[in-house]
Amino acid sequence: MGQELAGKVAIVTGGAGGIGRATVELFVREGAKVVIADVDVAAGEQLAASLGAQALFRRTDVAIADEVQELVDVAVESFGGLDIMFNNAGISCAMFDRFLDDELADFHRVMGVNLLGVMLGSQRAGRYMARHGGGSIINNASIAAHNAGFALMSYRASKAGVVHFSKSIAIDLAEYGIRVNCLLPGHIVTELNSFAEPGSSPELAQRLQQALDPVWLSNQPLKRRGRPQDVAEAALYLASDRSAQVTGIVLPVDGGITAGDPVNHLNEIMKTRARVLEG
Repeated sequence: MGQELAGKVAIVTGGAGGIGRATVELFVREGAKVVIADVDVAAGEQLAASLGAQALFRRTDVAIADEVQELVDVAVESFGGLDIMFNNAGISCAMFDRFLDDELADFHRVMGVNLLGVMLGSQRAGRYMARHGGGSIINNASIAAHNAGFALMSYRASKAGVVHFSKSIAIDLAEYGIRVNCLLPGHIVTELNSFAEPGSSPELAQRLQQALDPVWLSNQPLKRRGRPQDVAEAALYLASDRSAQVTGIVLPVDGGITAGDPVNHLNEIMKTRARVLEG
């Protein structure tokens, strides 16, 4: 068992499943005490119970300021402080319509959770950290913040906001010894991007994943689907003292998607040129 986070106290929002759950489990293995925040009470309580005295669960809607403040207070009162804030909670758009057909009905909820939630979590954790020697704030965005694309405009805009906000407060909070960094997960295998209907059987979800994997990987140089654990490992680095001199970065965990197009266009150009010259 490693002890990268021995003596540290962390909050992980959206911690009951997916990337959040993997991060909670890793942080606990590395010695941290963790408050799990989520709106999924059953999953959150189950996870906390499985981890014993090093974890507890608090139902939290990150878009509500009072609930976020209560979350920070619980961490301090229960575990004696707060060193790490992982603003991981996020939701996608309810529809995948092209922009001209999108009624933007979920705009306020998406922005509330994905952007305002990150801002509130950073502010309320930051207020405590500023008075107690600093800390690490990690915000979870998405490759959608970097790469433009079709549909999901509210989601894309919210995640782009997270990136710029994170870099801005990295500057604003540095004088307090607070480091702020941002993660950009790529095509990670989670329920959020499974495209299965709610309540679908595990078998159907598995078939969908197998069918969609080639599509997900088409723009990814590393031909391997990312796992929640991959993002958790990156979060661990940013939470630990190994990254003591790191703030204001945007770290993709995406198999190379944001590096550029994996298609060898130059090779295709030269092949086409040769065919023309030969003809």
